[in-house]
Amino acid sequence: GAVPCCPPITQELSQADAITMAGMFRALSDPVRLRLFSRIASRGGEEVCVCDIQDVGVSQPTVSHHLKKLREAGLLLSQRRGTWVYYRVAPGVLAAMAGMLGAETRR
Repeated sequence: GAVPCCPPITQELSQADAITMAGMFRALSDPVRLRLFSRIASRGGEEVCVCDIQDVGVSQPTVSHHLKKLREAGLLLSQRRGTWVYYRVAPGVLAAMAGMLGAETRR
C-alpha cells in the first residue's frame, strides 16, 4: 500500500485524508492486530518472521487474516521466503501516525 501521509488530526481533514486515517485506525482497532503490529514495530524496522510473532492466542489462519488486514491498510509490507512470510512496518507509517496524533493543540 501507499505510505499514508496525513495532516495532524487537529486540522480539518479532507475526505481523502479521513478515509486513509480511518482505514489505519480500523486496522489497529482489533486487539490481536494491535499486538501483532506492536510486535513487528518493536523490532526497529527489521523484518520479522510470522513464525516468531504468531503466538497471540488465536489460530494460525486467524493470525494470517489479521496480518492481511494490516497489509491492506498500508501498515505492513510482507515478503514470502519458502514456507514463511516476513513482515515489516511500511516506511513512514510510524512517523505519519505520530504526526497525525502528536500535534499540539492551539489555544
